[in-house]
Amino acid sequence: MPAVATQQLTLLGNEGPAFDPAFPAMVRTDLDRGAWIEQEQGFLSGHEAVFATLRDDTRWHGHRRVMYDRLVDVPRLTATLPRDGSGHPVVRELADALGARYGVTFDSVSLALYRDGRDSVAWHRDKVRNERRPHALVATVSVGASRRFLVRPHGGGPSIAFSAGWGDLLVMGGTCQLTWEHCVPKAQQAEPRISIMFRHAADFAR
Repeated sequence: MPAVATQQLTLLGNEGPAFDPAFPAMVRTDLDRGAWIEQEQGFLSGHEAVFATLRDDTRWHGHRRVMYDRLVDVPRLTATLPRDGSGHPVVRELADALGARYGVTFDSVSLALYRDGRDSVAWHRDKVRNERRPHALVATVSVGASRRFLVRPHGGGPSIAFSAGWGDLLVMGGTCQLTWEHCVPKAQQAEPRISIMFRHAADFAR
């Protein structure tokens, strides 16, 4: 499990999930064509309690899609807050802290539940509303077990791997949603994981 920052702050007290809004261990990876990723491993301590609350108190939705001329199940469950549940109180605190850091109102919170290694998401880009202004941020806090999170140049090329679990924070910014794509590949064995995704709704197409 990645090391957690020594000094942690939270507006919820000392017994619950905690994070440091100063982001002291954030590491930036500059990609080409104006894209970048920032990550802080173990950003959210006590993530297990957040995982349990979201797993048990959220109305999860399964979806189907057409693939190769047949209807198949999408290999993960999804939800949005607060439509599908009140979530955990720390989720709002995370949105506020991220908003203060990046100068963005994160008013859209969506969830994805990866139940085991068979659940995944294929290579894709989040569709921005205006490609002439592609600097749309996607911040993800992952709770539960860790999975690989891969990014590669749009259209193919060597991938770069990041960790996504155990309270890790990962932020995609710059032109990331236009010039790069990302995925969570299937794994031979994996325990459940929930990704908590923060966006500014006006930046993304519905």
